[in-house]
Amino acid sequence: MSLVRAKKHLGQHFLTDKKIAAKIVDGLVHTDQYSQVLEVGPGMGILSDILLERKDLETFMIDIDVESYHFLNDKYPQMGERLINGDFLKMDLKKVFSGKYAIIGNFPYNISSQILFKVLEHRENVVEMVGMFQKEVAERCASKSGTKDYGILSVLIQAYYNIDYLFSVKPGTFNPPPKVNSGVIRLSRNERVTLDCDEKLFWIVVKAGFNQRRKTLRNALSGVLPKVKMDDNIYFEKRAEQLSVEDFITLTQLVTKLAL
Repeated sequence: MSLVRAKKHLGQHFLTDKKIAAKIVDGLVHTDQYSQVLEVGPGMGILSDILLERKDLETFMIDIDVESYHFLNDKYPQMGERLINGDFLKMDLKKVFSGKYAIIGNFPYNISSQILFKVLEHRENVVEMVGMFQKEVAERCASKSGTKDYGILSVLIQAYYNIDYLFSVKPGTFNPPPKVNSGVIRLSRNERVTLDCDEKLFWIVVKAGFNQRRKTLRNALSGVLPKVKMDDNIYFEKRAEQLSVEDFITLTQLVTKLAL
């Protein structure tokens, strides 16, 4: 069986360290809440080998790379329709999964943010996600308010998920090695079914606040709520990075009230 050639345009860097692969799979800890897991971008199957040993999990795989798909099809003939050749970002997850499930992967760094937004889009069903990202992205996701790395992704993810930064990975454990360090994080769905505010407006407020992060929210949010409608609430004198998720929820309630 010939090996798959890593393709730069797909952001492929194949993990070669089986111990790290095992640590990533061991990151799935909430398996009492689901029995199905989707691996995104399995490549040559270093995570898949371990996932398929798990009797408590039914593993699905999706890879956009036709060469990887055929390699995996030969390697795991038992997968059948659970091995999908396609684009995860365009995948209709509701057609494949009807209940709760997890997502796992050594994700291509060039689509990290899109993958995370896809997870957020399906937050009602994605109970857990364990993934390898560029270290900078992983740290940004886990950052707390008041830090320079805290941003849009931090707030939106932490609104719906508890996040754990599990461990860092050096470039030399990949073929070909990436130019950056990597980080593995776990997202676990929190208790919030819905936010205590207008959720669409919450996303708009968070994005507007951080798109002009050096400005106070009185200026940054002027496109969402005219300044003449803003009151003297202390939130408007702060910058986005100073607000916690709970603060953003309260701020969204305030914007809704003042917009009337």
